[in-house]
Amino acid sequence: MTQSLRVGVIGVGHLGRHHARIYQELPMVSLVGVVDINSSRGTTIGQEFGVPNFENLSDLLPLVDAVSVAVPTSAHYSVVTACLTHDCHVLVEKPITSHVWEGEKLIELARSKRKILHVGHVERFNPIIECVRPLIQTPGFIECHRLSPFQPRGTDVDVVRDLMIHDIDLLLSLGLGPIKQVEARGLPVFTAYPDIANVRILFESGCLANLTASRISTGRLRKVRLYQRDRYISVDFGVKEAVIHTRKNVDGDVIDVECQYLKREEGDSLTRELDCFIQIILGSNLHQGVSGEEGVEALRVATQVVFLIQQHTDSLSS
Repeated sequence: MTQSLRVGVIGVGHLGRHHARIYQELPMVSLVGVVDINSSRGTTIGQEFGVPNFENLSDLLPLVDAVSVAVPTSAHYSVVTACLTHDCHVLVEKPITSHVWEGEKLIELARSKRKILHVGHVERFNPIIECVRPLIQTPGFIECHRLSPFQPRGTDVDVVRDLMIHDIDLLLSLGLGPIKQVEARGLPVFTAYPDIANVRILFESGCLANLTASRISTGRLRKVRLYQRDRYISVDFGVKEAVIHTRKNVDGDVIDVECQYLKREEGDSLTRELDCFIQIILGSNLHQGVSGEEGVEALRVATQVVFLIQQHTDSLSS
């Protein structure tokens, strides 16, 4: 394909605006227009990037080959269904949908239409995790912390599907095998949904993962620590740094530990994600992206976690 891929952005709030900005900068891409339920917001963003704001989704879809969907989670199913029905490739922000069955329906529709359906688990494209991934072999214990201050946006879902799902997706991408057991606790504080959660996931491989997510923290933290035989890896997604401690030869009672620091300043995660989406549509398979199937599996685990939290909360109030 030699002509530019025609792309639109549906939902141009905080994150959707960045989608529009990046598409304007990517080669082989022509940003055709944007759509937002807030017509004033859509007009403002459209003017910023020199494209029209379409009042109705049905007016945009016949003009584009692919779209980014960055609307509230509750609208993912209906909006993505409309996009796929109009033969558009879709990248939808995480979580793929509110309910697992909705995600499964979208996968079926995308398959029948032979269209790409990707999910915006952007942390997979953080250059630092791609850098250390080859060093992750058979971890026995994993700690994940994802904390952020309270923000009114994104509160249409709980903290598990809002933040923790990033780490759930990362865990599932490590090939740790089937999940054997899940324990979860959480609490709603500022919203109607859990705003803080702690989860323990035991895999059949024996690996135990401990995940904590909060959207009511006083600061920001996005870290994962992986412990395996002879190696400990600490990854800071926010500053794109990693520290790898590796055990070397042991001489008697002396244990030699080598410490290696890695930093990857280059490469914006969202730009890498959107470029991957475009390249796959254009026929490149250098990176497979995050498929609809993977998005549903992350949502399936997140849904189980939310159920367990609710079950525990109900038992306390009864």
